[in-house]
Parts: sequence; structure tokens; C-alpha cells
Amino acid sequence: SYCGLQFLEEINALKKITSEITKPITCIIGGSKISTKIKIISNLIKIFNNIIIVGGMGNAMLKNTGINIGKSICDDGYRNLVKEILEKSKTYNCAIHYPLDVVVSQSLNGNGKIKENNKVSSDEMILDIGPKTIASIENIIDKSNTVLWNGPAGYFENPNFANGTKQILEIVANKRNKDKIYSVAGGGETVAVINKFNKFESFNFVSTAGGAFLEYLEGKELPGIKVLN
Repeated sequence: SYCGLQFLEEINALKKITSEITKPITCIIGGSKISTKIKIISNLIKIFNNIIIVGGMGNAMLKNTGINIGKSICDDGYRNLVKEILEKSKTYNCAIHYPLDVVVSQSLNGNGKIKENNKVSSDEMILDIGPKTIASIENIIDKSNTVLWNGPAGYFENPNFANGTKQILEIVANKRNKDKIYSVAGGGETVAVINKFNKFESFNFVSTAGGAFLEYLEGKELPGIKVLN
């Protein structure tokens, strides 16, 4: 039995963000539901220095601190999920970051308005991260040697709410051009974003494995790798 070249490249890239890490290492994780990513976060907390939570998952973090997120998307079981993340992060000394300011609108088709994270009205929804949050992400990435990105920072389908996601791509690209950083991106929506903004060169490796990429990050033993080992 043999694995193909793409398979081998994928495994070598994933090792660099799970078992053969050059620290400090940062994960930027986004997307709409925290429940679909909780296992990944729980696994990565043990080995990562920073986890930056954005997108709909960031809403769950904000809501947990008592902040009004208006009619923004948010997982039902957010309290238990966020509690699990925060308790585990203390145990393993991993810093958890979430939005400081946001871009809101009353509808998905509207124009964005920047607000502090605690100034969201009940008829508004959070659809992107604001400039303070972007600056904070830049600061964290600047001090990192390895970066993993999975999931957009907002509703990037509407150009009015694509800035946060776009800026993350720029930050990673600039850091990679400036000095040594090892950067990996993966997950279906993430690859779609990278395609949309034509930013493949921002990363050392872009995973095309989709669900298997996420399962590897959860720490699951994958059958294809098991038989080869």
C-alpha cells in the first residue's frame, strides 16, 4: 500500500500544526456554529498558544459574557460549549481571543456599521469583525511562527461584510512575505474564501481534504492513515 503525493503533502503539513510545531502557534477559527468546531478547539487548546474565535462562533463567546448580540446567529448550547473552552484554556494556558468590535446590519443585504462589541442593538446582527479586532489579530499573528486558519470572519458573501476575512488573508500573506511563518488553511468554506480572493500564495499549504482535515484536527484516527501506519 502507498499514499499519493498529495496525501503525503497533506500529512506533512498537518504534522507541522499538530505534532511538529514551531511555537508560538495561533489558530484563527470561524464559521457559524461553535458546536461543529468544539472538538477541534478542545483538541487544539492543548497544543496552541492562541485561539482567535470569529464569525458566528465569536457571537457565542460574546453572548456568554453577557453582551447583547441582537438577532445574530448563535448556537443554542453556547453556554456549555463556551464554558468547556474557557475552562480547558486555563488548564493548558492557551489564550482565547474573540471580537472587540463588530460590523452590524439589520439585514444580510444591508450596509455595515462598525460598533463596539457591547453596543449592538436588538434589531441588528453581527456580520463581520471590526478594525480593533483586525488590529488585535495582526498583533497576535505578528508574534506567531505558525498559523492555522479555518473558517471566515463574517458573512463574506456580501462584500460589505467581507473585510475581516480579507484582512486576515492580507495579515497572513504580509507576515509570510516579511519573515518566516508556517501557515496552513483548510475546510470547505475556507478554501472557497481563498479561491474568491485568489490568495493561495498566502499559505504554505491549503488543505483540500475537507471533512477529513477537520477530523484530523479533532485528533481522530483516520482509517486511511491507520492502514498505512
